[in-house]
Amino acid sequence: MLVHSRGGRWAAWALFAVLFLPLFALPLLVILAASFSAHWSGAFPSGLTTGHYAAATRGESLQALTTSLVTAVTASLLALAAGTWAALAAASLKQGPRWSRFAGRVLDTLFVLPVAVPSVVVGLAVLVAFSEPPMLLNGTRWIVVLAHAVLVTAFAHQSVSAALARLDPAYEQAAASLGARPSYVLWKVKLPLLLPSLSAAAGLCFALSMGELSATMMLYPPDWTPLPVRIYAATDRGSTFTGAAVAVVLMAATLLVLLAVSRVRTRASYR
Repeated sequence: MLVHSRGGRWAAWALFAVLFLPLFALPLLVILAASFSAHWSGAFPSGLTTGHYAAATRGESLQALTTSLVTAVTASLLALAAGTWAALAAASLKQGPRWSRFAGRVLDTLFVLPVAVPSVVVGLAVLVAFSEPPMLLNGTRWIVVLAHAVLVTAFAHQSVSAALARLDPAYEQAAASLGARPSYVLWKVKLPLLLPSLSAAAGLCFALSMGELSATMMLYPPDWTPLPVRIYAATDRGSTFTGAAVAVVLMAATLLVLLAVSRVRTRASYR
């Protein structure tokens, strides 16, 4: 720990508890308590039950969980591919003359633009762009996947760009001096060194896609309803406790996938 004195460490832990508990832990604990509650008319819940999880883990809710997982995985892979390509292209452009460096900065700006506007604006843009031939995606699952990919690509791009900026060019130079082709340097040297950052970006994209609601509400067809929409619909109908149980299932599924990605990232760091 960066704080070496005993009193300083206690002060740091106390500040962490004061900030973490009410801002982060308490809301999550309230959702967890509500998911087991039959009634909540006072300060604390009463009549504990597991019945809400029966509705949250079967039928339409289970199908919605599968929809969210498929959407998040597909969108994350698309975002990782596009964001990595853009980061590599921008880094290459920034090593050239002045006009090339300007083009690299423009490319960075274009890929960060979706996070600079509300997600509902991105949803509207995708809806307008893909509601007419030749790319008619409105009413299909692919328009939801595409919107999620557009929304999370910026995070993949930023993560890989930061990793490229920290990457020691000596590895590439050594491989090139031994006669390696640029494609070989990319696949065998640069990308393996970027693997921890790529896995971290994949986990971030997945988590953001799993919780996306605003753009999804504008685009999803009836046969492709992600879990956040189910949570919103349950609470909107007044089924708050069922919505809380579905939210816990969503958090648990996201956490399990993030833990798996974290293990991959840890192994990649030791390579």
